[in-house]
Amino acid sequence: MKTFRQAFALAAAAGCLLTAPAFAADVVRHKIPNSTFPIAAAVEVPAGKTLVFLSGVVPPVADTSASKDTPQAYGDTKTQTVGVLTSIEKQLKGMGLSMGDVIKMQVFLVGDPAKGGKMDFAGFMGGYTQFFGTAQQPNLPSRSAMQVASLASPNFLVEIEVTAVRP
Repeated sequence: MKTFRQAFALAAAAGCLLTAPAFAADVVRHKIPNSTFPIAAAVEVPAGKTLVFLSGVVPPVADTSASKDTPQAYGDTKTQTVGVLTSIEKQLKGMGLSMGDVIKMQVFLVGDPAKGGKMDFAGFMGGYTQFFGTAQQPNLPSRSAMQVASLASPNFLVEIEVTAVRP
């Protein structure tokens, strides 16, 4: 027989499951002061939460009419970013999580030959802002973005790894 405390805890937990949003509501996301830039300055995760670390995700083929061993098959930085974040979103969904549960993101960008060998940060942001800081998904992760010399394929311009928190 359950004690009153156990029964109360189970009832409270069940109530939270029924009413809680799909993302970790008790995670604190600190905004960058005096800025509208769509990342969190810091994220606090309360004790007892489970962190989920996703391995780096690279872009899928975006243009099936192009040969898989060409840059055209994967698209520009924005196209690759959308492809990578869509793959991450699908992986998280399969784990019972959402993009709203992402608390940390590391972005690796290769210099785009079409941009003089410099990373296309604007292209990355064009894809990123379709997933973060929207009315449907306002939660912002802390984030780093850096230019790297290369990734596993010479056709990849983007690789992203994320950490999520289980609500």
